Amino acid sequence: MKTIAVDLMGGDNAPESIANGVIEAVNKYDDIKVLAYGLKGSFPHEHKRVKFIEVTEAINSEDDPVRSIRRKKDSSLVRAAQAVKDKEALAIVSAGNTGALLTAGLFVVGRIKGIERPAIASMIPTTGDKGLMLLDMGANSENKPSHLLQFAQMATIYIEAVEGRKNPTVGLVNNGSEEIKGTPLTKETYQLLKESNLNFQGFFETRDVLSGKYDIAVTDGFTGNIILKTIEGTSMSLLGEVKKIFLKRAVNKVAALVLKKDVEALKDMMDYRQFGGAPLLGLDGIVLKAHGSSDSLAIKNAIRVARKLAESNAIDKIKESIKDNV
Repeated sequence: MKTIAVDLMGGDNAPESIANGVIEAVNKYDDIKVLAYGLKGSFPHEHKRVKFIEVTEAINSEDDPVRSIRRKKDSSLVRAAQAVKDKEALAIVSAGNTGALLTAGLFVVGRIKGIERPAIASMIPTTGDKGLMLLDMGANSENKPSHLLQFAQMATIYIEAVEGRKNPTVGLVNNGSEEIKGTPLTKETYQLLKESNLNFQGFFETRDVLSGKYDIAVTDGFTGNIILKTIEGTSMSLLGEVKKIFLKRAVNKVAALVLKKDVEALKDMMDYRQFGGAPLLGLDGIVLKAHGSSDSLAIKNAIRVARKLAESNAIDKIKESIKDNV
């Protein structure tokens, strides 16, 4: 039985959608238990594999990450992170303040020895249902070449262990495919990746994000976050325009009925909720960041990812790999 700690108070739709997602997850997977941390009355359900643990504090999106983790010891986020630290749970899932979750991961759960910086690794939908792991997604605004090399190493282990892809391809985000292009950061990182034992394919241009050509794309946190938000915004705008076209004329409405299943499949492919949570790689435990606007489906899928990650032993494999390189 896998125990997962959930922060009920994190996210735009907390606690109702988080609580509903927990119930959907335990009803779907009979091999998990959930420790649900929240304020009084935040979990109105009863389930034999869910233990509600009442706390007295919550961390909001406006709170300073470091100060809130240090001062709000009885918050849902800190208590859930502590459960992972104390081995009471295998993973923590939160849709709350990203900075606070990262801080809790560093100060409470702890960093893997030898890892210089953790990274938020997000699966991006691609054509062919393959999916691309893009990191860092915003844990760090500035990075060194050695950080990006470790990101690639951790992502490779994750993709092999969790997704079952052997020898996954790695690309380095850049403004061109030629070796002479790029910033000092990308040029130095290029050489490190080229000399590594990873399946490095060279520079990765962002026009290939949805192409399915690569398994992993590595970049600094500032750039990665911009790429993610651009994809989200483009997807919502594009789907909105498609909907307008189908509603424009009567004949279009008939076509919409014929194409309904295909359009819904396209919508699902671009839906962040299907991917669940983004793991914070480099921490000594499973820490998953769900989207801030997660509904119950997104939370259920985040718990699914946590469950799958626990089964894979990817964290232990990362620790072993890094230990060999220290």
